[in-house]
Amino acid sequence: QVQLVESGGGLVQAGGSLRLACAASGSIFRINDMGWYRQAPGKQRELVAAITNGGSTNYADSVKGRFTISRDNAKNTVYLQMNSLKPDDTAVYYCNCNARRTPWSTTLDYWGQGTQVTVSP
Repeated sequence: QVQLVESGGGLVQAGGSLRLACAASGSIFRINDMGWYRQAPGKQRELVAAITNGGSTNYADSVKGRFTISRDNAKNTVYLQMNSLKPDDTAVYYCNCNARRTPWSTTLDYWGQGTQVTVSP
């Protein structure tokens, strides 16, 4: 099994910054894409940012220029630096990875348990 453990959420005032981290552990042969999603109350889960194992990135329009995703392949860890936070960024943030446990395994999606980010006005 692959486990994802997130850290770094919390309460911050508008305009502030937070850095999320997510470490993957367990039986891992290869991790492909890693990313961050978020879900606000009453809304669907949405992609925030994603990064390939080669370092190519993709961002939601709402966070471009404010958030930066990065990863450390040696540590199987993905980060999300969030600057200029807005109340609309308030949500539970989930880490996701697309991984293969052995060279012969099917590539599957794995999810973290989520971390709350709350931005006060």
